[in-house]
Amino acid sequence: MGIEQKTGNLGIITTTLEAAVNWSRTNSMWPMLFGLACCAIEMMSAQASNYDMSRFGMELMRASPRQSDLMIVAGRVSRKMAPVLRHLYDQMPDPKWVVSMGDCASCGGIFNNYAIVQGVDEVVPVDVYVAGCPPRPEALIHGILTLHEKVKKENIKKWG
Repeated sequence: MGIEQKTGNLGIITTTLEAAVNWSRTNSMWPMLFGLACCAIEMMSAQASNYDMSRFGMELMRASPRQSDLMIVAGRVSRKMAPVLRHLYDQMPDPKWVVSMGDCASCGGIFNNYAIVQGVDEVVPVDVYVAGCPPRPEALIHGILTLHEKVKKENIKKWG
């Protein structure tokens, strides 16, 4: 059964503004590369041809925070890097989302010392955590799809 049988010969489809905007946001997320350690290699391989994050509207990783709306923090965050991370997050336009990739970014990993931030959520608000040391590219793609489901359910009242 095609869409023609459901809509008839009218050629129109009705939806809500909320659903249309959330659909466009999920299919055009531009991630900012923020690779800090070994997880960055897995993030790069998720962008490569074997896994191809381009099929989700993420054609390339942006190096500028002003062109990005998704920050993927891949790896351990040192205390010296934390203010830089926050500054880049503040430069991103709204709406913006953060994915914490790997155990080091999520909870400090095996580095339980004064020099490493014990979770990037101390610096920026995190939307999705991707577990693993380092997580496989499939795990990152699953995290991004989880973020897509979260964005599709956003309420119009939250936008303002």
